[in-house]
Amino acid sequence: MINQQVQAVTIAGHDSDGSAGMPADLHAFFVDGVYGHGLLTATVSGNSYGIDAAQVMPKDYIEQQFKTLSTDFKISAAKTGMLANDDVINVVADQYAKVDFGPLVVDPVIITKHGAMLLEQSAYELFRERIVPLATVITPNFYEAQKLTGLQLKNTQEMFDAAVKLHEMGAKNVVIKGEHNDPTQKEVVDVVLLEDGSRFELTKPFFDTTHVNGTGDTFSAIIAAELAKGTDVKNAVTRAKDAVYAAISHPLEVGHKFGPINHWAAERELKKKEL
Repeated sequence: MINQQVQAVTIAGHDSDGSAGMPADLHAFFVDGVYGHGLLTATVSGNSYGIDAAQVMPKDYIEQQFKTLSTDFKISAAKTGMLANDDVINVVADQYAKVDFGPLVVDPVIITKHGAMLLEQSAYELFRERIVPLATVITPNFYEAQKLTGLQLKNTQEMFDAAVKLHEMGAKNVVIKGEHNDPTQKEVVDVVLLEDGSRFELTKPFFDTTHVNGTGDTFSAIIAAELAKGTDVKNAVTRAKDAVYAAISHPLEVGHKFGPINHWAAERELKKKEL
């Protein structure tokens, strides 16, 4: 009965306040019924006010984590988060090719939902070349899709154009998350382009809150968890969207300023869908 439990791994950075990065990924794996492993790429010292310090893990340490996990566990899906710089991108790409961690969900943690840069400028092209083609599903936010494709996304059609471009770069399935910075907007629209060329939109009402930390991490982690369980991409993406909306629309009172989403609400939504 060894390794019978469905397992997934997040290849990401650790946020000390638990709201984003690896903690959010592991919360998401747990509430979706998947055992989660964590392969650490960086650590961030932060709280609800902001980030004070960050430390990137050494290349040999990241490489060893791949070897250590792959020699023991049956990992059925993986996702990436913060990859930070050229060295991390290269070691992750090299090692992922050597292990069998199943389908990969790429959350390109390069620009925040507010437009702040998270990836070193020199690493963007390397990310396009080495990480994007590995993606079973890639889940950029609005700003990341603009940065990766060089397109200005002024409407839904242009978002689909960007999805096609990411598809051409090698990503099999693409989800581009819509803008959600305008308190007057009524809804948030994501676009999805599947490997077979079919496309659709995922639309939810806009919920105005400062408790949205970990939204993208959780969305991509639930997709990975669903893929680990054998769910097809279309249903995995849809379940992730529903769960994340529940988590956003039932905010937790944690921290003084920018807070985490509610994974307990996400869990209730996921369980409801299973009934």
